[in-house]
Amino acid sequence: MAERTVLTGAGLVLPTGVAEEGTALAVEGGRIAEIAPRTTGDRTLDLSGHWIVPGFVDMHVHGGGGASFSAGSAEEALTAIRTHRAHGTTTMVASTVTGDLDDLARQAAVLSELTEQGDLAGIHFEGPFISPHRCGAHQPDLLRDPDPSDVRKLVDAARGAARMMTLAPELPGGLESVRLLADHGVIAAVGHTDSTYEATLEAIDAGATVATHLFNAMPSLLHRAPGPIAALLEDERITVELINDGTHLHPSVLELAFARAGAERVAFITDAMGAAGMNDGMYPLGPMRVEVKDGVARIADGPTAGSIAGSTLTLDTAFKRAVTIDELPVEAAVQALSANPARLLGVADRVGSLEPGKDADLVVFDEAYELVGVMRKGTWVVAPEVR
Repeated sequence: MAERTVLTGAGLVLPTGVAEEGTALAVEGGRIAEIAPRTTGDRTLDLSGHWIVPGFVDMHVHGGGGASFSAGSAEEALTAIRTHRAHGTTTMVASTVTGDLDDLARQAAVLSELTEQGDLAGIHFEGPFISPHRCGAHQPDLLRDPDPSDVRKLVDAARGAARMMTLAPELPGGLESVRLLADHGVIAAVGHTDSTYEATLEAIDAGATVATHLFNAMPSLLHRAPGPIAALLEDERITVELINDGTHLHPSVLELAFARAGAERVAFITDAMGAAGMNDGMYPLGPMRVEVKDGVARIADGPTAGSIAGSTLTLDTAFKRAVTIDELPVEAAVQALSANPARLLGVADRVGSLEPGKDADLVVFDEAYELVGVMRKGTWVVAPEVR
């Protein structure tokens, strides 16, 4: 018989809202066994004064702990995975950056094995099929138009692990590639794009369902040329990624996104590179060199020097910022950090919410919204120290 652990006293954030006081959560066999006012187990942990939320789901992350998913190394990938797990991300998709197609295929082979092992929820290809006018932290000379045959090559290299691809739909082959991705069950994401409002709507009609880090690496919202931002915000088929680190977005812009899209269409992401969880310094991001200063990552040299290069964010920080600085309801923050990305990735039957039968993936915060515990599949990654 598996040990049954009961967590009591905490505020539980459930799909229906915050649970009534006195509701306990029982964990058994790696899954949530029961959520009820009174339940018993082999071990009881009193978490009074704490919050328990579902494990976070990051659908856009490039690395952490000094390691990168683009290194093509299982050891580096596992270092990044462990780093983000310790910050509450119990499910994640590994994001690559623009590179040579053969290099990306080799990276995909490594990451697909980790997906098969259950360490990752899949692969996100960010580039090389993006606009040279909005390339950000991607090496310009490696960019290419989204020829459907090249897109298919990367999807095939992932051996069923491809979950998302970011591309600029206005480029030659863009709409055909969006349709190809949709037909193969891969999320087509609009990002790093110079698209117009009208062209973005065409991409949505072709099957695009995600906006890659909305507002960043795309034309600004203008009153006569609304561009992709307006199209992506207004269409109910689109989920918008937001990087809530205080650098990528002004709080009023985040508020605008929630007001227009609603909490059900927002997914908080980290877009983190290898410096997440580390000190300032120099780090690689694919073939690029990145300097991190005061926690902000920027390209160190070359034609895109000074461009923001992802983030050093972890999702526990995004959660705390959401409920304190942004003053979002805790339920809305949880939806954006867990439920929505889990739904998009097709894993909501196992993760993304606190419900009986689902994996016992959860994060424990104290009253100040500081992370004190992380559980993944019933095992403590970070065990809470409760007095």
